[in-house]
Amino acid sequence: MTPVRMAVVGAGQFGKNHMRVIRSLERASLVAVADTDAGRAQAAAQQFECEAVTDIAALAGKIDAAVVSAPTTAHAAISCQLLAMGIDVLIEKPIAPNMEEARRINDSAPGRIVQVGHLEQFNPAVLALRKMVTIPLFFEVHRLSLFTPRSLDVDVVLDLMIHDIDILLALTGKLPEEIRAAGISILSRKVDIANVRLAFPGGCVANLTASRVSTEQVRKLRLFQPHQYVSLDYSKQEIAVFGVSPQKQIGFVPTNVEKQEPLRLELEAFLDCVISRAEPLVTAAQATRALQVSLEILAKIEEHSRIVAQSLQ
Repeated sequence: MTPVRMAVVGAGQFGKNHMRVIRSLERASLVAVADTDAGRAQAAAQQFECEAVTDIAALAGKIDAAVVSAPTTAHAAISCQLLAMGIDVLIEKPIAPNMEEARRINDSAPGRIVQVGHLEQFNPAVLALRKMVTIPLFFEVHRLSLFTPRSLDVDVVLDLMIHDIDILLALTGKLPEEIRAAGISILSRKVDIANVRLAFPGGCVANLTASRVSTEQVRKLRLFQPHQYVSLDYSKQEIAVFGVSPQKQIGFVPTNVEKQEPLRLELEAFLDCVISRAEPLVTAAQATRALQVSLEILAKIEEHSRIVAQSLQ
């Protein structure tokens, strides 16, 4: 089989991670890296032995698929141009900074593969959790990170929490009917810490906390459903399952998760779709729903901030 010819747009840290993995895949050939910074593009091209370009128009006819790892604010412009050139795309999350640009991407996608990089969907522990969910009743989610200067063009909700929002929408199969949220800025001009309560039709409730100014890194999800409690550690790719018998006895249910690199699984899945033309696990439409909920959360945070400001006055 002829390898899928690929390029990475955006030579930052995420982009270089994609380049590293693509270089190791038998079904892919890394043809080029594109970046508006010529020096950064050239440095990445030398490191990963591919062509460097500063204008994605130069990729026409040279590639079959591309990873869009540029800043979120540039996702729509880059993705729509690539799609118009007949190139399938894997877009880093969030799909776009706003609904208008997300819809532009969706409208540009007929006949093309558009996968969105909600990486945790390819975490082996999450893949195992999908098979366990019955009737979710309550979620408790914590995603805490140390501060880094990356991704400061978006709030912590779009930077970190959107991973968990996307997973909750997939596990419940529903959009929330009520949102309560609070958040504050600490080290950036955007919201750095957020706490959210989502209420879904049917009674399921989810509490989410995300921070990018924590003193420790935590990536955990806890799920309660009839007769069962499930604790998932994203970082360790581990699941602990506790069952409750009719006699009210609590028992541990052994669960084995084969640990693998989620980014490799994500790119392999993207290649599967490019080759077979099958629908991705994370479609543009699904990513747009996660974005919609995230933006509604940010609106609730802004509303809460106004209430607090009035109280302080």
